[in-house]
Amino acid sequence: MKPAAFDYVRAEHLDEALDVLGREGSDARIVAGGQSLMAMLNMRLAKPKTLIDIMRLPELARIERKAGTVTVGAGVRQASLLDWPELGRSLRLAAMALPWTGHAQTRSRGTVCGSIAHADPSAELPLVLRALGGKVHLRSARRRRRVAAKDFFAGMMATTRTDEELIEAVSFPADQTRCAFREVARRHGDFAIVACAAVATGDGVRLAVGGVADMPVARDFPRLEGSALDDALNGFAYELDARDDVHATARYRRDLVRMIGRDLVREVLP
Repeated sequence: MKPAAFDYVRAEHLDEALDVLGREGSDARIVAGGQSLMAMLNMRLAKPKTLIDIMRLPELARIERKAGTVTVGAGVRQASLLDWPELGRSLRLAAMALPWTGHAQTRSRGTVCGSIAHADPSAELPLVLRALGGKVHLRSARRRRRVAAKDFFAGMMATTRTDEELIEAVSFPADQTRCAFREVARRHGDFAIVACAAVATGDGVRLAVGGVADMPVARDFPRLEGSALDDALNGFAYELDARDDVHATARYRRDLVRMIGRDLVREVLP
């Protein structure tokens, strides 16, 4: 199929993009890498009247580390973040997860913020943002606001972004703690059947899971061992309300959460 007709605006500056977005509201969509949006347009799952292209705005194409925070602009491609020289020192969890994010061809076009905006529950970057307790920087013609990852994702491909807002950037706490990531997919680069990320906290571990619930979910656990850890992971697995689909059964997903979760907790809390 081909997309329904739409108007195309190539924004020359950010204010232009915000003005058009504020005027068109729900009839407009932001396009950056387009790896998810173009497929939805072709299948007519999305029928915007206007597409606003922001990929030629240099102010959105920056990766900055300041005061213990790494900020990634809306124009930064996934491949650019993966190639960032400081990634392994500043965002080790992202360095582990990004090679699982699609394939080299899609990473060369897809953007970090685009993946966050699309909010697929099986995608790796929303999981990383949730695990690290990052923030989403939203901007409209009237205001700016920052929303914690735990409050941004609202359900299956749903967020708390309003129609007049675009994601200007996302920010991650600079990741110097022990962390681990693991994913099970049908093929490397496919969306995850289950993906887990673990981050050591002051008195325990945060375990985040993607691919099971309608959005990435994280839980903080105290330091547990043996049957206490198994019981906690079992309870967490059932809380995610897994369902059967063409890729895996709910039981298989719960088993993966328990097994991968146990391995990652032991890895980050030796």
